[in-house]
Amino acid sequence: MKVIVIGLGVQGRKRREIAGADVVATVDPFQNAAARNVEAIPLDAYDAALVCTPDDAKLSILRHLLGNAKHVLVEKPLITGDADALAGLRTLAQRNGAVCYTAYNHRFEPHFVRMRDLIAGGSLGRLFYARLFYGNGTARDVRESAWRDHGAGVLPDLGSHLLDTVRFWFGDALAGPQADGFRVRAADRFENRSFDHVLIDRAGPLPIQLEMSLLSWRNHFTADVYAEGGSAHIESLCKWGPSTFTVRRRVLPSGRPPEEAVTLVRSDPTWRLEYDHFKDLCAAGKCDGLDNDIWIDGALARLSREALAYAPPAGENA
Repeated sequence: MKVIVIGLGVQGRKRREIAGADVVATVDPFQNAAARNVEAIPLDAYDAALVCTPDDAKLSILRHLLGNAKHVLVEKPLITGDADALAGLRTLAQRNGAVCYTAYNHRFEPHFVRMRDLIAGGSLGRLFYARLFYGNGTARDVRESAWRDHGAGVLPDLGSHLLDTVRFWFGDALAGPQADGFRVRAADRFENRSFDHVLIDRAGPLPIQLEMSLLSWRNHFTADVYAEGGSAHIESLCKWGPSTFTVRRRVLPSGRPPEEAVTLVRSDPTWRLEYDHFKDLCAAGKCDGLDNDIWIDGALARLSREALAYAPPAGENA
């Protein structure tokens, strides 16, 4: 498969390295690339594109690519605040037999797959509640970026990963346009103009708490799922390793539970696994319909408005 990489920032350079000999051209208006815009690349030169641009540029680029039957891997999040715009992309992809895949590479973390399979297998029994934390120390990098320190900040950036993860794990429990149910509990600007720390949660049959931060000076991820038959826990990601997955089996009526733990010390496998998955989708002509993106887009748009109302910028009224 012949691919082009659009956008040569951090993510674009990673994608170019993973795609290797598949890359036939690069596009970037500011970096050293074959072209400054995608329209300059002949359509017969490539089959697919890896879109790694700022969010504001994605929609017009995707319309060009999908309208010309080109498969697309686009960096998360694919958010517009406009459900009709995403539905239009879905129509273009389906009409032209093109794959439009949004890259949520954490779905390929070995322990994320283990968590999904454990929950789906039912051995934990009835699920009680879950909490996830995703933090890194990039507040200063974001503040000094020409385009990243705006709007709701960390909420769409890391929150999109967390929302995608709970959809990946809990599936139908979070299906439907009104089923996200999350509310903003904290939205802070400790160092940045945009939010650098946000906490959201949902009540209901499966309470979930999600916390995201740019102020965790040691990059870290944790997840805890508690259920009738025990609990499951993830500590860290492979890229920050060691990464541990622990399952504890409940002792009745009470007592210290036996536990099984798997610890991985390895390089991040997700980028290669995700690119191979994307190529398989392209070979099969399989498009997921962008349903996940439409759900995440709607949830983030609503939560961003709520966060900005909860903590308006200095000098603005709530």
